[in-house]
Amino acid sequence: MHPDPVAFASGEEALTAAFDSLDQGFLLLDGGLRVSGFNARLGRLAGYPGDVLRVGVGFEALVRAAAAPGHDPAGIGADEAWAAWRRRLGVRAPGACAARLSDGRTLRIGHAPFGADGWVLAYQDVSARIEAEAALALQNERFETALANIPHGVCMFDPERRLILCNAAYAALYALPPELTRAGTPLQRILAHRAATGSEPLDLAAYGAFVAEAETSGCARSMRVALKDGRTMRLVHSGGYVATHEDVTEAVRAEARIRFMGSHDALTGLPNRSLLRDRIGEALGRARRGGQMFCVHYLDLDNFKSVNDTHGHPVGDLLLREATARLGLCLRETDTLARLGGDEFVVLQADLDKPEQAGSLARRLVEAMAEPFDLEGRQVFLGVSVGVSVFPGDGADADALLKHADMAMYRSKSEGRNTYRFFEPTMDARIQERRRLELDLRRAVAGGEFELFYQPQVDAMTEAVIGCEALLRWRHPTRGMVGPGEFIAVAEEIGVIVPLGAWVIQQACRDAATWPDHIGVAVNLSSAQFKGMTLVQTILGALEDAKLAPARLELEITESVLLADSESTLATLNALRALGVRIAMDDFGTGYSSLSYLRSFPFDKIKIDRSFIKDMNERSDSAAIVRAVAGLGAALGMITTAEGVETADQLRQIRAHGCAEVQGYFFGRPCPANALAPLLKPRGAAA
Repeated sequence: MHPDPVAFASGEEALTAAFDSLDQGFLLLDGGLRVSGFNARLGRLAGYPGDVLRVGVGFEALVRAAAAPGHDPAGIGADEAWAAWRRRLGVRAPGACAARLSDGRTLRIGHAPFGADGWVLAYQDVSARIEAEAALALQNERFETALANIPHGVCMFDPERRLILCNAAYAALYALPPELTRAGTPLQRILAHRAATGSEPLDLAAYGAFVAEAETSGCARSMRVALKDGRTMRLVHSGGYVATHEDVTEAVRAEARIRFMGSHDALTGLPNRSLLRDRIGEALGRARRGGQMFCVHYLDLDNFKSVNDTHGHPVGDLLLREATARLGLCLRETDTLARLGGDEFVVLQADLDKPEQAGSLARRLVEAMAEPFDLEGRQVFLGVSVGVSVFPGDGADADALLKHADMAMYRSKSEGRNTYRFFEPTMDARIQERRRLELDLRRAVAGGEFELFYQPQVDAMTEAVIGCEALLRWRHPTRGMVGPGEFIAVAEEIGVIVPLGAWVIQQACRDAATWPDHIGVAVNLSSAQFKGMTLVQTILGALEDAKLAPARLELEITESVLLADSESTLATLNALRALGVRIAMDDFGTGYSSLSYLRSFPFDKIKIDRSFIKDMNERSDSAAIVRAVAGLGAALGMITTAEGVETADQLRQIRAHGCAEVQGYFFGRPCPANALAPLLKPRGAAA
């Protein structure tokens, strides 16, 4: 049966139409590598010259013609292009290559054996795919670069908690070896390594719950995780299985330091006033619930200001730290030692069974601070005054307890220091009186309410007046005449002694200038007047203003003046001596180092304290001391003055012991300058 020519032609046309409609270009080669067929797409796709692409043309001619427009991405010539194709077709096996066209497109040319010895070549435009792959590669490169340069650790796990990827920072945070950073590594293996190297979370349960919640919620979660090696990490799960790890150890420590500084003293590290009040509040709550007691000890270091002024603030700071350490040794773990500022401390003694425990602690604190401090080779003595208030009897809140303990501390100060006192209700009235005294004293200095009284100093043998000691009096508008014993210490504490002392010097010089030339005037100086550089100028100005000879002015100082700052004080005394002013040591024999100071400075006069004169008849040792001091003064070329002479018998003994001068009620009580004239007249022997 013969095939129908019409039907055959129709089928061939359909096949050709279908062949031409394909997206790929096809080229058929016979056994001699000549073109036996191609579809219409090939010419449009490959850009072969139209006069070359035809049935029967050799493939070599086609390759050489195609090389000219630039079908080869390497830019090789026609010979090299044909040689490459011969190598490909020399092996009877499928293969493929790429060709870059001059218009920028990229073709993929696949070749495969066809029929007995022919070939079929398929041409496909893969430009879009190549560009997409290049863009993806560039994007991946950028992602990897960004991932590598992120300072935080980044990791991603799949739903089975297997590692998808992590960056170098993540591996460095936990010292992960390379094999644990590969994709597919289970999270459990990473955690096991961290456990072995000490970087696992302290609270594994909380960490696991956080991770599970972040994975299931799909929302971002963050958490600070403390590690066993002391570091702190901030974890942020961005929903699902991506997390960042940031080392925030230094930030956490900085925050802790800021919080600490807000509630602690910078110098000593002790709780400050704010934290102390919180602790007292906690103690109040416990005491009210359990019916217990607790107490507040208010501490003020004795002599600290003098040490700080003498040796400088660095030594003062060191002393405060040493005092803190020593006080801390007296306390229990449940007690709180706080610094309020300066040299003021507070001890909260919690959970007491009986008030006697408060007294025992206060006594230990006083005893501990009584021991000398060795500061860089300097031996320093302090002491402490302590006031104690007890809950519930002495106050119902922190303010009342602190206030009353402070009052009790001032009572300790006024009763000699280096001791402790419990709060008593009457202390409040005394404190109010003290505050009124301070206000009145400031007003009195500004308003000139003071005047000078004078007591004669006489020659022990002739009983002739040779000088007068100036004694300060305060004519108070409501209290009347107030003696120095009631206000001098307060004037020193509140800082008005310097202007007041300057007035005393000036007025004494003016008064003495009206007396006979052989009569001098003696003025007492406070240790506060030696601080700074104004004392010498004040005295020089007073002498010049009154036209008084310097030799007629005598300055009396006590041992406390030299104790404050011996080097500076001695320099000032020498400057005054150079002016011609006389210097006397007052209250000799009552201090610890009176004799040693006679070696450090050549005093003009020694004034024997009145306590020895008073006891001469009752105590033989007092008479011996008076006799010894008089002999010492004579040997050193210093005049000795006996203070507090009130009877003729005392005068007789003083003469016998060799004292050169006397002073006391026997020769006259202190009186105003306008009443002094009768006392300046010679006194008869019979009297």
